Amino acid sequence: MCTPWFPVSSSLTSSLCVCSWLSTVRRQVGKDHDVTSGYFKVLNLGEMAFAHLDVVCFYTLLICAAFSCVSSNAEIKVNPPQDFEIVDPGYLGYLCLQWQPPLSLGNFEECTVEYELKYRNIDSEDWKTIITKNLHYKDGFDLNKGIEAKIHTLLPPHCTNGSEVQSLWSEATYWTPPQGNQETKIQEMDCVYYNWQYLLCSWKPGMGVHFDTSYQLFYWYDGLDHATQCPDYIQVDGQNIGCRFPYLEASDYKDFYICVNGSSNSHPIRPSYFIFQLQNIVKPLPPDYLVLTVKNSEEVNLKWSMPQGPIPAKCFIYEIEFTEDDTTWMTTTAENEMQVARISNESQRVCFLVRSKVNIYCSDDGIWSEWSDEQCWKGDIWEENLVFFLIPFVFILSFVLLITCLLLFKQKAVLKTV
Repeated sequence: MCTPWFPVSSSLTSSLCVCSWLSTVRRQVGKDHDVTSGYFKVLNLGEMAFAHLDVVCFYTLLICAAFSCVSSNAEIKVNPPQDFEIVDPGYLGYLCLQWQPPLSLGNFEECTVEYELKYRNIDSEDWKTIITKNLHYKDGFDLNKGIEAKIHTLLPPHCTNGSEVQSLWSEATYWTPPQGNQETKIQEMDCVYYNWQYLLCSWKPGMGVHFDTSYQLFYWYDGLDHATQCPDYIQVDGQNIGCRFPYLEASDYKDFYICVNGSSNSHPIRPSYFIFQLQNIVKPLPPDYLVLTVKNSEEVNLKWSMPQGPIPAKCFIYEIEFTEDDTTWMTTTAENEMQVARISNESQRVCFLVRSKVNIYCSDDGIWSEWSDEQCWKGDIWEENLVFFLIPFVFILSFVLLITCLLLFKQKAVLKTV
């Protein structure tokens, strides 16, 4: 019986047996017809024919082995996940993608099945890719646009003779129900997290909306049980144009979802959706207690205090506007103190002001604070003080001289009359 020493398919085993038989026959023919003359062995035509068959068998073996591997892998198939769908739980953009296991795994029920999930907003160029063993995945999406996703099943290599097997893709899409014209959406939405303490958002009404249009704001982040309506609207002429949010506990470094929708008796209003993280829209207070000191008539020391509030000192970056005799330039620093060299020792006026922002170690972005009050040093301070005291002195002296002259004049007049 012909038995190979490594596992192969039945077709490859047959090839091996044929080649083994041909090799045996060739050796027997060679024994019967060996003709030895000196150091040379002459093969007759029959032996040469069997030698050629040996080469053919060798290449046949290689080809069969290659095609045997391909055909064995091609026979392994797995079904895609079932009931793939995108579910909106009402969190203003935080959606759940969920599915069920493949219909049948056949001989692979003991294997650990994985799923490759790809998803994106429809106008995005890049897919986000997740490989998971779970049957659901959650993430945030921009509900102003549609969402598309696809998923397939993965069988690991140790279950499939060393190569990963993938199913066909299962696809799903999601759109928010369309309503209202694009022009009815709010305009110029602007949200600022003042001093990392309280959030304020404002907007402008959509173009051409009826006067009876009323806008409402809803928000949600991980930690709230449900989407919540704004408790304190900012109004102009009875129309909502902004929202003052209450204290937002444990809301930092999380996606913050907002929806502003509306109602009108004239026409439907299209909702607007927004996603941001609060630490990226922080606007701090300006620095305070600025101090400017000139040393050796050349070196200027600038110092200020950190803005008050909950923002840690390590989270600040500062921008300084420095002025010397009406020559101004800007600079930045990571500390709340800075040394600056004067351009000229003869400069008579040196001033600076500073503003703050949350740096890249605590946020991806931020908003500059307002500028602080200006702090100045003046080189003519002695002369100014002299002028300050001299003007009143001259005025008093002039007044005394005038009185004296009047008294003398009066005295002379009295003497003449006598």
